[in-house]
Amino acid sequence: MPHPLPALIVVDVQCAFDEWEAAGKRRNNPDAVKRIADLLKAFRANGAPIFHIRHEGTKPNSTFLPSRTGYAVKDEARELPGEPVIVKRVNSAFIGTDLEQRLRARHITTLVICGATTNHCVETTTRMAGNLGFDARLVRDATWTFDRIGPDGDAHSAEAIHAMTLSNLNGEFARIVTTGDVVASFAAE
Repeated sequence: MPHPLPALIVVDVQCAFDEWEAAGKRRNNPDAVKRIADLLKAFRANGAPIFHIRHEGTKPNSTFLPSRTGYAVKDEARELPGEPVIVKRVNSAFIGTDLEQRLRARHITTLVICGATTNHCVETTTRMAGNLGFDARLVRDATWTFDRIGPDGDAHSAEAIHAMTLSNLNGEFARIVTTGDVVASFAAE
C-alpha cells in the first residue's frame, strides 16, 4: 500500500553555493532557501518523510570536498535527528546510493523535490525519479541555478536556464509546483 504522505527530497543545500556567489557567480531565485525552510517546516509538522541529499566532491579542487567549508549544509536546511542524510558523488541522488531502496521499503510513491541547482543535481534527480515511476513534483520556487556560458560562447541567465529546465521536466518527468501548492496540499488532506 502506498505511503499516504509525500517525501521531501532536499538536494545539495550546501555552503559551496554561497562561496560561488561570494566569488561573483550570479544566481536566480534569492528566496529559494527560505522556501526550502518552509517546506521542511510543513513536512515536519505533518510527520511526512524527509531525505537530505548531500553532494561530496571527488575532484581535488571541488568546493564540495568534505574537508572544505562548502560541504557543510546551510543552517536553514540542516537535518534534524532521525532525518536521513544520503551522500552522493554524481548528479543523481539515485546513483550510487540507497535512496530508491529506502523509498520503496517505506512504500513512498510521491516525491517533492527542492534544492540546488535546478539544471544539475535537481534536474538529474527529478528525471530519474520520473523514470523510476515516482510521482515527482519539482518545487519551482525552492530551487535555483547560476548564469552559465554555453558551448557557443553565449551567455545564458540563471532565470532562462531555470525556466527552460522546468519546461523540459514539466509533464514528462514531473509536475512543476510551488511551495504554496505543497503546503496547501497538507491542509487539504
